[in-house]
Amino acid sequence: MRNVISIRMQNAPGALSHVAGLLSSRGYNIDSLTVGVTDDERFSRMTIVVDCDHEKMKQIELQLQKLVTVVKTQNLADEPHVERELALVCVETDGASRSGVVELTQIFRGSVVDVAETSMLVEIAGNGEKIDAFIRALKPYKIRSVTRSGCIAAPRGV
Repeated sequence: MRNVISIRMQNAPGALSHVAGLLSSRGYNIDSLTVGVTDDERFSRMTIVVDCDHEKMKQIELQLQKLVTVVKTQNLADEPHVERELALVCVETDGASRSGVVELTQIFRGSVVDVAETSMLVEIAGNGEKIDAFIRALKPYKIRSVTRSGCIAAPRGV
């Protein structure tokens, strides 16, 4: 089962490595990890995506709550929430293919952020499925690189 864990933690040196180390030392694979400072500079918000069953998820939450730097954990998988991810996709283009890439980008509500002589850099935001669909739609073109931010999430109605 896909679990999205939101962690409010102290914005302190080593806090990220403590959380990542705790999970990896127990054999859990992190599918996605993002972290950034909140409106209160003393705290950061970390979003982790882990694929595991309900029992393992409970163990992860209990272990995380034992860390001194962790203030609060919340598994968003079982409650209404919003997820977003950002992707930067570099596509090889020439004069003939450029309009096709622009059209696809507009359909997916993305934007072109850089144009070079032989390539375009496209930005797209949305849930993971939307990003995956956009990349599949670009397959007829030559994709040079894909850079994805990882999942960020927040509960609805907060």
